[in-house]
Amino acid sequence: MAKRRKGRPINGVLLLDKPYEMSSNNALQKVKRIYFAQKAGHTGALDPLATGMLPICLGEGTKFSQFLLDTDKRYQVTAKLGIRTTTSDADGEVVSNKPVKVTEKELITALDSFRGTTQQVPSMYSALKYQGQPLYKYAREGIEVPRESRDITVFHLTLLRFENDEVDLDIHVSKGTYIRTIVDDLGEILGCGAHVAHLHRSAVGNYPTDKMVSMEYLESLFEQANEQEISPSLLLDPLLLPMTSACDGIPAVFVDDMSANFLRHGNPVQASNAPTDGLVQVFVGENIQDGEFIGIGHIDDNGLVAPKRIVVIEPNHQ
Repeated sequence: MAKRRKGRPINGVLLLDKPYEMSSNNALQKVKRIYFAQKAGHTGALDPLATGMLPICLGEGTKFSQFLLDTDKRYQVTAKLGIRTTTSDADGEVVSNKPVKVTEKELITALDSFRGTTQQVPSMYSALKYQGQPLYKYAREGIEVPRESRDITVFHLTLLRFENDEVDLDIHVSKGTYIRTIVDDLGEILGCGAHVAHLHRSAVGNYPTDKMVSMEYLESLFEQANEQEISPSLLLDPLLLPMTSACDGIPAVFVDDMSANFLRHGNPVQASNAPTDGLVQVFVGENIQDGEFIGIGHIDDNGLVAPKRIVVIEPNHQ
């Protein structure tokens, strides 16, 4: 007999405004406990020193977290000029300390070199893995390993403030872009060094910023429910966005109940409105508003919709 999972089979996406000095994993575990969720996963870690949008997928929503990892992000960052650190942020050890003799014109010229598509070598303090271990583990042991440069795109980069040795930037970037590396590279171009003093992730994909909630707010709702002697789910669950929100931009196809059953058992099916290739969201019904989302499929070599990530709904749970 299979062991019963601890927690509720609650599905959805929570937009957490991650607090300062809390790791993404600690934030995830707190949210999981507050929601008493069976499963939970975050979609791209934020450093403890960073704040801002951290989408947390609950339940079957964890199957679609990869699509949020692949989306673009937006940040507000404060760069401190003159000091370069080992980690390119305020947590690292100082590597160099130089006077700042930078004009605004020089800064603007330097920033121009980051716009558009460029190559970036990931930081040794990133979570990328080398031979099964994250790079930051090697870095903490003083070991440097080879990293391949990769294409990144800076869609927008706006100078918000330049005052003394501080630079505030608003930056919209493609997946896999390290803001710490951009700031470190900026400092090297300017000849004085730089590190990230403050970092806030303001957006992930097209998620609405006004749907972000703080950890304090979640905890207050949990306490309120206990005081009122009601289930915390009554106050917490309305904050969740649907699982489909993680699949923004992927075209939708519609199938009937019989085809849905085939998909759930691992078989490809035909869908009249399917594109010729790529990924698709699959709904049972005739439209997104009234249809039941059953997961993500891909178009196979025969032009059929084959299952890729299928939602499993437990009995008596919607």
